[in-house]
Amino acid sequence: MGLRDFLKEYFLGFWDYETPKVMVVKNRTLGIIYRAVQFLVITYFIWYVFISQKAYQENETRLVSSIYTRMKGTAALGDKILDTVEYAQPPEGGDVISTILRREVTYDQRQGTCAEHFNVPKANCTRDSDCVEGELNFDGHGRRTGKCVPYYNHSFKTCEVQSWCPIEEHAVQREPPLLEAINFTVFIRNSILFPKFGLRKGNIKRASNKRDIYKYLSKCHYDEEKEPYCPNFRLGYIAEKARENFNELCKTGAVIGVFINWKCNLDMDPSHCKPTYSFRRLDMRKDEANSGYYNRFAKHYYKDGEETRTLIKAFGIRLDIIVHGQAGKFSPIPTIISTVTAMTSVGICTIICDWIMLTFIDKNEVYSERKFDEVIQEPTESLPAQLSHINSYGSNLSDLSEGVPL
Repeated sequence: MGLRDFLKEYFLGFWDYETPKVMVVKNRTLGIIYRAVQFLVITYFIWYVFISQKAYQENETRLVSSIYTRMKGTAALGDKILDTVEYAQPPEGGDVISTILRREVTYDQRQGTCAEHFNVPKANCTRDSDCVEGELNFDGHGRRTGKCVPYYNHSFKTCEVQSWCPIEEHAVQREPPLLEAINFTVFIRNSILFPKFGLRKGNIKRASNKRDIYKYLSKCHYDEEKEPYCPNFRLGYIAEKARENFNELCKTGAVIGVFINWKCNLDMDPSHCKPTYSFRRLDMRKDEANSGYYNRFAKHYYKDGEETRTLIKAFGIRLDIIVHGQAGKFSPIPTIISTVTAMTSVGICTIICDWIMLTFIDKNEVYSERKFDEVIQEPTESLPAQLSHINSYGSNLSDLSEGVPL
């Protein structure tokens, strides 16, 4: 057969019509496989698609969220009493708030000249020519003066720089960690809106008047079972749920994510739509060089008529509040689509069993002959019992209960 004949036959065969044929195969093994596959497909759609995933609902995941946070608590550090203004940054915030757990303080820095730190590249010297005047090293503390001076009370020398003096590494004072912060509380108020359904919800328990709300919020602490609508979280509770040791966090600091998840089934009463919380450390704990959390800031003042500052390196916990949500409500369109998909998928059972029957079961050639018929021409004369000339492979309804050894 040449290419032309092949293309012609393929083109003519493209316009043939195929229709399913019903054939009863009384084979116990094949019947068990068929019903088992049917059971699995139907169970998948009923339990997972309709019950678990609620495929009959119209969903919305793009919620509008507003977050307000505030830190509460008082602690004593030596003779000092620290309140919210001292350790919380910012005292009132949005989706990010941090608290100071440990400080490294450099007091009374003034603009002047002093020795560069010896760990800065090319800072060590033996004579003035080793230091380039006017050179600004971005890894250092300031601009070099071109002089080689003793490193404070040590015998070796480093290049002199114009900077805030004395430098932090030399004069820093490390304060003890603020272990009392384990009982600090974080107030997290979250309000959400699902625009498609017009649903507004908040994570605070409703009360008849403001006085009752303030009284409730001043005493409650969040508990998943007892107080799911209390927005006050202890730092110790957050660290515990994030599987972190609070004492270790005081040393290095950390970034912890507070995940608020709203999963609302609007086919039920709106009171069932309440938030769930989860906590996870976000900074890379295993990467010691990049783990933890700290920031530097300074307090400026005048001393003896000269501008002076206190430099503070603060280690603490930064809380990132992240909100997710999904709301669903019954809708006929996704219900019809899911139902049709389920009914169509049941047809997979027939395809699988036909493949097993024609491939693995004994006498599959006989099944193949009975399975497929081919109409080869139109009838040329009127015959009462003959509708068409059919190759003698079987009828439209075949029963293979006899004569075929399995």
